[in-house]
Amino acid sequence: MNPARTPRLRQASVLAAAGLAALVVGITGCGGDDTASAEPPAQTTAMDTSMGETSAPAEGNIVETAVAAGQFKTLTSLLQQTGLDKTLAESGPFTVFAPTDDAFAKVPKKTLDSLAANPDQLKAVLLYHVADGEVRAADVASMSSVETLNGASVPIKANESVVRVGGAKVSQADVTASNGVIHVIDGVLIPPQ
Repeated sequence: MNPARTPRLRQASVLAAAGLAALVVGITGCGGDDTASAEPPAQTTAMDTSMGETSAPAEGNIVETAVAAGQFKTLTSLLQQTGLDKTLAESGPFTVFAPTDDAFAKVPKKTLDSLAANPDQLKAVLLYHVADGEVRAADVASMSSVETLNGASVPIKANESVVRVGGAKVSQADVTASNGVIHVIDGVLIPPQ
């Protein structure tokens, strides 16, 4: 990680914790239908060149690209509430393992309540989804983990048809942004304690 960005990321981390707490409270109050079925994501391969296609313009930053995609309302709301959207928009490059709205809806209420009660844990969860630098799908074949901005490494498992990051399946990889890359995942990553 670039040492010059460390103080700014620490400040953003504190802000992220507060925003994630607000998000968790909002999610738990919504009482969403956990039984709703969603179309299963397409399986991806590490070398599939079509994975980088997105309807968002390639010149948009990570936050603009996520907003344009329309499937990250929970994540982008959290980023905006915490001010972390400014960090992810202005600096980089970053790799974001982005849980969809459906992924957030799968998190058990008990887990959300626990996170809401512990701001440090909330911060750790949010930063466990972001890595410094760009990690492209082509790089994954030679990796068993990647270090995240919370300091812990998230495991990566890849075979010819599926890539998993911390147990979550990558449904779309290499969504290019002007300051990094987004990999769409079907689960919220929980860092080791």
